[in-house]
Amino acid sequence: MSLQLTGFHHLTAITADAPGNRAFYTGTLGLRLVKKTVNQDDTSAYHLFYADGKASPGTDITFFDWPAPRERRGTRSIARTGFRVSGEATLGYWRERLTAAGAEVGDVTEIDGRASLDFEDKEGQRLRFVDDGGAGSFHPWEASDVAPERQIRGLGPIVISVPDLEPTEIVLTRLMNMERLRSYQDGESEITVFKMAEGGPETELHVAVEPHLPVASQGAGGVHHVAFRTPDIDSLHEWTARLAAVRLPSSGEVERYYFRSLYFREPGGILFEIATDGPGFAVDEPEESLGERLALPPFLEPHRTKIEANLKPL
Repeated sequence: MSLQLTGFHHLTAITADAPGNRAFYTGTLGLRLVKKTVNQDDTSAYHLFYADGKASPGTDITFFDWPAPRERRGTRSIARTGFRVSGEATLGYWRERLTAAGAEVGDVTEIDGRASLDFEDKEGQRLRFVDDGGAGSFHPWEASDVAPERQIRGLGPIVISVPDLEPTEIVLTRLMNMERLRSYQDGESEITVFKMAEGGPETELHVAVEPHLPVASQGAGGVHHVAFRTPDIDSLHEWTARLAAVRLPSSGEVERYYFRSLYFREPGGILFEIATDGPGFAVDEPEESLGERLALPPFLEPHRTKIEANLKPL
């Protein structure tokens, strides 16, 4: 069997307001803060991970806390992050809840054959609820004030924007072993759907071709990168060798302690990561108390006092 990605691992975005970010993603959206740590390459910044009740791979949206201006929207960027929920009634629930919270929210519509609801957080992060029909496993967060049947089930699909489909498609299909499925129209943009593995929207990357847009500039309310799942370190070694064989520049393997990663840019300039499912966030904290204290990987632990002194209270 060919080397295969199994879905999304996480998506990492940018906030300039960590306390407000935490309030929205845990309070309004009902996600669990499963890891409160720092950007390992910039320890002055929080790295916050929100996920399901068990911190499962494929359910994480994460944020770097940087004092950045707002994102300038455009192409060569990750344009919208999908969250899977179950049932059209759940979309109605979320529309009411988001409206009551003062969020910018649209109407429930059909996009690519699925009932969907577009909305934004208070920094303009573009998000979408998608009805996945309740397929697949799900681990609700018992302490959430959102009822289990209404909770976010995980990521997917994710929409990226590029000015030209062909170079990106070559990397997705020939290098990353995705399958081109179909295309659909969303406003002015034609969007092509690529599938990583068997499953539903959690395995779909949607590529919007938008040459009419300016090039995006990353900032608060924007996305930094998207990560794809690979089962273990052995399979990550295979991906590393695969990128080297086609001479696609990459970071090489990076030990993130909670998972091991490999970073590279696709031809549209968007940063991709391939990350292992394990060892997971419970490697340094009990599962029942994930996210309650500042967690640091072992190589940063000796600098805890200095790191904590430079962080703003959450």
